[in-house]
Amino acid sequence: MDEHGAERPGWLRAGDRELRIADLRAVEGDVAHLPVVLRLLLENVLRHQQGAERDASMAALLAWADHGASEAEVAFQPGRVLMHDTTSTPALVDIAAMRDAVAEAGGDPTSLNPVLPVDVSVDHSLAVEAYARPDAPALNMAHEIRRNAERYRFLRWAAASLRGVRVHAPGTGIMHTINLEQLATVVTVEEREGEAWAVPDTLIGTDSHTPMVNGIGVLGWGVGGLEAQTVMFGMPTMLRIPDVVGVRLTGALAPGVTATDLALTVTQRLRALDVTGAFVEFFGPGVSTLRADERSVVANMAPEYGATIGFFPVDGETLAYLRRTGRSDRAIALVEAYCRRNLLWFEPDAVPRCTRSIEIDLSAIGLHIAGPRRPQDLRHFSEAAEVLRGEAFEPVVRSDLPEHPVAIAAITSCTNTSDPGLLVAAGLVARRARALGLKPAAWVKTSLSPGSPAAAAYLARAGLLEDLSAVGFDIVGHGCATCIGNPGPLPPQVRDAQARGECQGVAVLSGNRNFPGRVHPDLELSFIMSPPLVIAFALAGDAQVDLRAQPVAHTPEGRPVFLPELWPTREEVQAILRDAVQPADFAARFAVAAANPLWHQLDAPASPLFPWDPKSTALRRPPFAAATEGSLLGEYTAWPLLVLGDDVTTDHISPASAIPPDSLVADHLVARGEKRDDLNVFASRRGNWEVMLRAAFHSKTLRNRLAPGAPVAHTLHVPSGEVMPVWEAARRYRDAGESVVLVAGERYGMGSSRDWAAKGQRLLGIRAVLAAGFERIHRSNLIGMGILPLLFPPGLHPDTLGLEAGDRWHVDAPAEAIAPRAAIRVRLLRKGGAETVFEATAAVETQLEAGLLRYGGVIPSILRRQLAPC
Repeated sequence: MDEHGAERPGWLRAGDRELRIADLRAVEGDVAHLPVVLRLLLENVLRHQQGAERDASMAALLAWADHGASEAEVAFQPGRVLMHDTTSTPALVDIAAMRDAVAEAGGDPTSLNPVLPVDVSVDHSLAVEAYARPDAPALNMAHEIRRNAERYRFLRWAAASLRGVRVHAPGTGIMHTINLEQLATVVTVEEREGEAWAVPDTLIGTDSHTPMVNGIGVLGWGVGGLEAQTVMFGMPTMLRIPDVVGVRLTGALAPGVTATDLALTVTQRLRALDVTGAFVEFFGPGVSTLRADERSVVANMAPEYGATIGFFPVDGETLAYLRRTGRSDRAIALVEAYCRRNLLWFEPDAVPRCTRSIEIDLSAIGLHIAGPRRPQDLRHFSEAAEVLRGEAFEPVVRSDLPEHPVAIAAITSCTNTSDPGLLVAAGLVARRARALGLKPAAWVKTSLSPGSPAAAAYLARAGLLEDLSAVGFDIVGHGCATCIGNPGPLPPQVRDAQARGECQGVAVLSGNRNFPGRVHPDLELSFIMSPPLVIAFALAGDAQVDLRAQPVAHTPEGRPVFLPELWPTREEVQAILRDAVQPADFAARFAVAAANPLWHQLDAPASPLFPWDPKSTALRRPPFAAATEGSLLGEYTAWPLLVLGDDVTTDHISPASAIPPDSLVADHLVARGEKRDDLNVFASRRGNWEVMLRAAFHSKTLRNRLAPGAPVAHTLHVPSGEVMPVWEAARRYRDAGESVVLVAGERYGMGSSRDWAAKGQRLLGIRAVLAAGFERIHRSNLIGMGILPLLFPPGLHPDTLGLEAGDRWHVDAPAEAIAPRAAIRVRLLRKGGAETVFEATAAVETQLEAGLLRYGGVIPSILRRQLAPC
């Protein structure tokens, strides 16, 4: 402070410390009317850039307010990287292979290390094998370690051999709750050139739901593993200054309405608005009525509403969250002092300048579900019966099961269980159901997989664990489980009845995605809903039920029980939260889980180079992790490898579910010594490029218009007229010296931030993807693998072009023509001799992305930099 006690420009007084800051108050311009997310980008520019580059970026950010939009690029340098096991495994395999390439070129392989802290959560491999029994967590953990031991040893090698990589053991929770409860500081102190600086906590994560941490005011978003590799090796992530869509919240949630209902409403409203790639910021007086846990539920769904982030600025509720999860008073005081001092504190009456804004009245929101195929398809909770009747399913024969039995009822970890209030609400529904003698039907597979180990502590303290167990919702472990497509096998009653054509099973889950086949490959229909509603539908056993008018179930005496009799009030939930949730639980339960003896008993190699096993079916050195891989740009004529429609997800392109024992992928593994009845999930094989090549486009629900009716993962090899596996057709084209492209509709690459969805396409030789629209992360991943994403001009679409087998595509995309949003000339060469000529738009957002395409992708770019001095 100066002699008058005022804050000095560029400095912050926090308790007994004076800390340097990148001072937003000292910037000339109307910073206070920028959205908070752009103020955070401005702070990042001030702290990391110098000279003319900093001046230009600052000017562009301040000028954004003139139009609420910008074409300018800025560099963003996050403070850390967060990954989960099934995205970190391929990324770390790439790094291990790059170390080999460095050594083979005569360099020092130990010099190749991330320059940012990298945290890895082992959370995507838990499968629900045991359920509805108290020992389910131990049994499922044993299965998990046994099936994934080789991959887990590799992760332990990476943690020991790569500086800055920290791996959190299985059982410690999902990456998002670890981030919220353990890693996120909101504001942190770092040393810069001998001085202590207070800086915002920022990150990128290799999971599309990384924005969950936006709920407590931390700027971070999901990227593909390839983009994360550029950042962890010191390159900033370049982004066009984003549009910012404001969501003004008013009122307060009505009694009985949950954060899930708000999240599903926001998803529907913003998908309809089309906020693809935008930053969303919540403001208005309604924000102050939401606990930080509830805000995080809404922020988690950002990829479902199409946005990059869903941001809630820091306020008193943020501080309360930090306090109840065990952060120190000193750390909390720093957050408040810094955010108030540096224009980052939330003001309920503030109206930030936004590109577009909408208003949502919290008091008008009711109980909702979403589905049965997309998270943006909002329904009133009573409409499940009507929606399922619209499926027009006709059973071959009648059976004792309903036409649409609830096959899976899962309270899952990601969106909802990070809010203790939602788990407590579910527990209270279970308590009342238990008191009435209600139980789910025998055909319902029930599970509870909280994202945090602390959940078991506060549920036990409230006496709710026993109630949940009584209705089949024992904890099965702490991982993504059903939400990521690891629900384990279907109950035999449903499996067998479906096989006989007697029913069409439905999943109900408190997750965030319900694409066909996502939850289980044999289930096309799923509804997303709050945890207490999951229990209600499990008790009903029939998904085709109107819970507003029909009973949930009947007591043993035959009395009907309706939903209001089971539903808790907000006051009941809050009373239990006050008594049951204790700050010490979060660190203590995390520490117990981190000591997982099965994890620590795994031996791992201790060498700078990873010792590849040529017989391994889990880990193989990938061919694209080499300095010799080149650019795919140029002028060429190509055959379409596949022609697809709208809403093709990364689950369609690179599945995460169980490997079907009767598949060609299974045949490949069995030929290499694996057991056909214990092949694990596709995600467990992402370190083996040969498996993932064969897994590309392996989805029962994917419709390839080039070969309608073809078997799973097959396509038409046009020159021969033969239908064959996709990877075999790609090999034939490559051997003949022919190029291939892929053609798709709107929203290509929806869903998870799965870099293998792009890596598989690179291995198949796909040089460009022509689509009517791309989801943000998949577009970035394609570029990371050197594949050019091209947007059809408005009005053109695979449905409108009248495509036929025998058509070819001529793409004129030389390296010198590639620039952000450049026009690329494309000719559709009809098999009859006619041509359709148009200009596609390169879906390239920054000069950095254009440069990556010229190099051939992220990995060749990193290796060139690493090997330049050699």
